[in-house]
Amino acid sequence: MAEAALDLRHLPKSEAYGVLCREIQQVLAGISDDVTGMATISCLVASAFGHLWVGFYRVVERDRLLRVGPYQGSLGCLEIAFGKGVCGTAARERRTVIVEDVDRFPGHISCDARSRSEIVVPVFNAAGELIAVLDVDSARRAAFDEIDKTGLEEIVRWFSQVPAS
Repeated sequence: MAEAALDLRHLPKSEAYGVLCREIQQVLAGISDDVTGMATISCLVASAFGHLWVGFYRVVERDRLLRVGPYQGSLGCLEIAFGKGVCGTAARERRTVIVEDVDRFPGHISCDARSRSEIVVPVFNAAGELIAVLDVDSARRAAFDEIDKTGLEEIVRWFSQVPAS
């Protein structure tokens, strides 16, 4: 197991995601618990990139409600309805949503006033069911792009490769 979480901000993003994906696979080898995976991934992504907020909103009522799960950052919103804000939109549409400027996203839910941009990635289990969304917020506008989308989607693919516990 790694002795300390990696800080990868010195690397080009595409290279950093490659290193981070390998680190996550190594750290979570042999683990089949979703909550452990969420906590570990939140920690490693936050440490690697220094984002403002990194965490999961778990599906607690199918197609209706998300509830905060493991995260790194300031106090998160406790519940988010499907279709509301960036997280609820990503959950309802089951697709990654990148927001360059949260002030321009209709219905944005502000849990931390410092947030300027956001990316939310849907998380599916081995059966293809939506189990959560990964929410990453930055204090910088336009912090996320297609490299982040590809990298974070690869990271959360861990959940679809883990047998149900």
